[in-house]
Order: sequence, then C-alpha cells, then structure tokens
Amino acid sequence: MSILKGITSRIETFFIEVGEMAYFTGHFFKEVFTRPFEFKELLRQCYNIGNRSLLLVGITGFIIGLVLTLQTRPTLEEFGAESWMPSMVSISIVREIGPVIIALIFAGRIASGIGAELGSMRVTEQIDAMEVSGTNPFKYLVVTRILAATLMLPILVIFGDAIALYGSFIIENYKGEVSFQLYFVKVFSAIGFGDIIPATIKTFFFGFAIGLVGCFKGYNCENGTVGVGKAANSAVVFASMLLFILDFIAVFITDIFFEI
Repeated sequence: MSILKGITSRIETFFIEVGEMAYFTGHFFKEVFTRPFEFKELLRQCYNIGNRSLLLVGITGFIIGLVLTLQTRPTLEEFGAESWMPSMVSISIVREIGPVIIALIFAGRIASGIGAELGSMRVTEQIDAMEVSGTNPFKYLVVTRILAATLMLPILVIFGDAIALYGSFIIENYKGEVSFQLYFVKVFSAIGFGDIIPATIKTFFFGFAIGLVGCFKGYNCENGTVGVGKAANSAVVFASMLLFILDFIAVFITDIFFEI
C-alpha cells in the first residue's frame, strides 16, 4: 500500500506541476502583448544569453563536425562512396544533429542559469520587493528571458551548424584533399528549403521551451537556498525531456507534411 500511495502521490504532483506550468504559459502570453514593453531589458537578455552560449556552441558544433566525419568516412570508403560525405554530413547536421545537440547544450547553460538566478531572487525576496514597489516582475524578469531564449537559440543553431560543417571540411580536406569550394558546393547542392525551414522553425519552439521551464522553476522556487539548487537542476532535466518530445512532434509533423 505504501508503494502504491507513493506512486499515486508522484503522479498527482506531476499533473499539478503540469497544470501550474500551463497557467504560467498562459500568463506569459497575456503579459507579452500588454504594455509597457521592456525592450531594453529584452535586448540586454538577448546579449547575455547569446554571449554566454556562443563559445560553448561553437566548440560543440566544431567537435560534432569532426567526430561525425571521422566516424562515417571509413564506412563510406568501404563502398567507394566518399564523394557522398559532404551531402550526408550536411543533411544530418542541419536537419537533426545540430538543432538537438545545440539545444541540449543551450538548455544546460541557460535553463539552469535562469532557474538559479530567478530562484535566488525569489528566496531573497527581491521579486516581492519589485511587486511592492509597483514594478511588474513577471514582465520584467520572465517575459524578457523567455523571448530572449526564443530569439537567440535559432541564431546559435545556425552558427553552430556552420562551425560543424567547417569542422567536417577540415577532416575531408585532410583525409581526401577536398578543396573548400568543392566541399561547400556539394553541401549547398544537397541542402534544400525542405531541410532548412523545418529545422529552423523547431528551434524557436526549443528556445521557448527552455526559457519557459527555466523561468517557471526559478520564479516558483521555494525552501530557501536548497530550493535554488533544486530549481536549477530540475530546470535542466525538465527542459531536456521537453526538447526530445518537441523534436519528435516536429519530425512527425514534417514527415506528414512532406508526404502529402
């Protein structure tokens, strides 16, 4: 009975949290279209979020390109299909590997940071002080961060994809003596709008989910400084799981759309 009671309690807690997040999301959409608009804070958050993630995304993208090419080239060489390497790597990176891995890196860097930042503001009563002073903390703290994450992740994914393709070119140039021009002619001949547009659109949803989860966990933080650590940790875990769910939905919808 105790085990059943524990499972029931966990399920109940999960659905309560889902309901609270749904209400939090509705509050966001209500506030985002009402005045005043915090443009200066939005620009500051865009710079902070993008700048904090740029180096990490660049290094990750570069390693993705190197490793994917090194692992795949021997297999293609067995079938005499080395010429397909630029096309295969570019489609793999642009469609799926780049957006998902960079979004996971972004979630680990940004969702935890937002959760810890807002959580510490909550437990030190800075958010309560903003409410007392007449400032709307939700609009100033939450809306700007969610919008900044939504806008910056697609830019970071494009940057990371470009770095990954350059890393792949370095291996191809070293192993197969492929020129820069030839490599990228093959890359751009293989990639079409059907690859780029769906992959870019889903990164907006990835960024929104990461910003939303980080803000939700931090804004509703409890239990003092211990709660701050829990908020940062749970923000990363929840955002990462949500990314895989959204990616599955995006791939499923894209597959149906292009079949039609």
